[in-house]
Amino acid sequence: MNPNTPCLPLVLLTLALSGCGLAASGVPRASAAEAPTRPNILWLTCEDMGPHIGPYGDKYATTPNLDRFGTQALRYETVWSNAPVCAPARTTLISGLYPPATGGEHMRSMVRLPSSFKMYPQVLREAGYYCTNNSKTDYNLEEPGQVWDASSARAHWKNRRTGQPFFAVFNFMITHESQIRTRPHVWVHDPAKAPLPAYHPDTPEVRKDWAQYYDNITTMDNQVGEKLKELEEAGLSEDTIVFFYADHGSGMPRSKRWPCNSGLQVPLLIRIPARYRSLAPKDYAPGAATKRPVGFVDMAPTLMSLAGVQPPSYLQGHAFAGKFEAPPETLLHGFRGRMDERYDLVRSVRDQRYVYIRNYMPHRIYGQHIGYMFETPTTRVWKELFDAGKLQAPQTYFWQTKPVEELYDLQNDPDEVKNLAAAPPLRETLERLRKAQQAQAAKIRDVGFLPEGEVHSRSLGSTPYEMGHDPAKYPFERVFAAAELASRPEAGDLPKVVKLLQDGDSAVRYWGATGLLIRGHSAVEAARTALRRALSDGSPYVIATAAEALGKYGNAEDLEHSLAALRTVARPDGTDVYARIAGLVAIDELGKKAAPLLPLVKQLNQPIPGAPVRTKEYPARLVESITSNLEK
Repeated sequence: MNPNTPCLPLVLLTLALSGCGLAASGVPRASAAEAPTRPNILWLTCEDMGPHIGPYGDKYATTPNLDRFGTQALRYETVWSNAPVCAPARTTLISGLYPPATGGEHMRSMVRLPSSFKMYPQVLREAGYYCTNNSKTDYNLEEPGQVWDASSARAHWKNRRTGQPFFAVFNFMITHESQIRTRPHVWVHDPAKAPLPAYHPDTPEVRKDWAQYYDNITTMDNQVGEKLKELEEAGLSEDTIVFFYADHGSGMPRSKRWPCNSGLQVPLLIRIPARYRSLAPKDYAPGAATKRPVGFVDMAPTLMSLAGVQPPSYLQGHAFAGKFEAPPETLLHGFRGRMDERYDLVRSVRDQRYVYIRNYMPHRIYGQHIGYMFETPTTRVWKELFDAGKLQAPQTYFWQTKPVEELYDLQNDPDEVKNLAAAPPLRETLERLRKAQQAQAAKIRDVGFLPEGEVHSRSLGSTPYEMGHDPAKYPFERVFAAAELASRPEAGDLPKVVKLLQDGDSAVRYWGATGLLIRGHSAVEAARTALRRALSDGSPYVIATAAEALGKYGNAEDLEHSLAALRTVARPDGTDVYARIAGLVAIDELGKKAAPLLPLVKQLNQPIPGAPVRTKEYPARLVESITSNLEK
């Protein structure tokens, strides 16, 4: 018998299952008569776009197809992507979990989920749905087995079995950040009429970038129209719930990558046909609007709820439609971790009116140099004008260090440029949102307060999520308290910060070194002995941070010790890509003081064998930045 030919009994079994409405896997096969009991679900998504479309009242936008769709759909006015950049945002979508809980918050990182957790397409497939993705994934999570029935540029709901309900995603790339700067370009929207946010300078380059962004939105609108037409011509419009949304805010600088409203707010339109109106939220009406807060973490449980599947209890989001619709939440949460080659740690919260931002690394400027971001003309001209002293507030803020806390009134300040954190009338609001942010970190066991490398090293044999819930591996309360203390330089608690360097946990010591770096000259002078001792720490992240503090704010002897320590962290034979990134960031922050390390730096642009593929380019980008700065 040919080994590739199935035995006769198996063939007969397969035919029998097919004849009685079962697939060979044992999953019920949907018939055409059954299809209306379970809706098809279609996601039409685009990239890097805020609510800059007609249904949200944008008069500069040209979006006739979405305008028409908006009259048939419910418009969600308070929607956050939770992350302001694609990979962490998509990680939130696919898992129904906050990436700071899973270890997947850093751009293009890669972690595993606990073995009992599933990505939402797996749950839908088990329920009989044909699930396709066309075609971007970009998750910071390893796929736990087969996730999609098809995921490629050819994936399509048309390839399902007859009568089988489908869930399909079509993603439109034309609005991505990279397409804003594609040249040559013939502008359709008049750059002279482009609406500019208060934080951007008014220059021809900036106006052209914004106008091209809107041109791309119009192209995307046409693509949406084609998909809706295809659905209608297939006779499936009345059987299909359609979502339209973007993967995070605008691709323009100070929107993308930043967890304020401009980086997190996205459009969300949902059309539910009459025959599935029982699955609609209570405030659903075609052409209506709702202020119910929705985050990307809520999308997975909502899909399950629409498919008639009860969302598992480990999900951190809440269904906002379907059989298992949950009561609405009152707050939305955002986060920022490593963005490409630069580290940061920011958490944000919003209610219907206010946005609260907590900066745990206030010594880092908003606009840290990210090579990919600087390819956009707006970024370059904006920084050039700042360096030349030609800007005034609020256009200067992006290139300056951050306050510990920020509070913005979206009703009166939609561009988020008037920080009200110190305003006495809003003290109660500030404290309420601050407590909500702290409670969220504790609730999800936020592992982002660990140096990135320790997220992985502490999770060996397990997963970051499980490690985060194991007090023996991650004493969250102690680490979080250290981060809170270290990142508030206005408090008179220098002895407490210095004492953190003596703690038995390396993450607590890391925050001790960070707290001294944040406090600058006087703190480094007062804690010189402790910082020099930290240069021999067992953690490369403690060493790199202490070295940056001593090199930046210490004396000539401190600098000598600093450079020697950084040679041990960022060494050519190093095997830890996260330590190399940390070391290179510290070297870059020292500026011209790091000139003696230039020959070493030039050896560090080669990939580290065994390092995660998604991180391989980041050390090279830092090497390029350092080399360029030191050779000027």
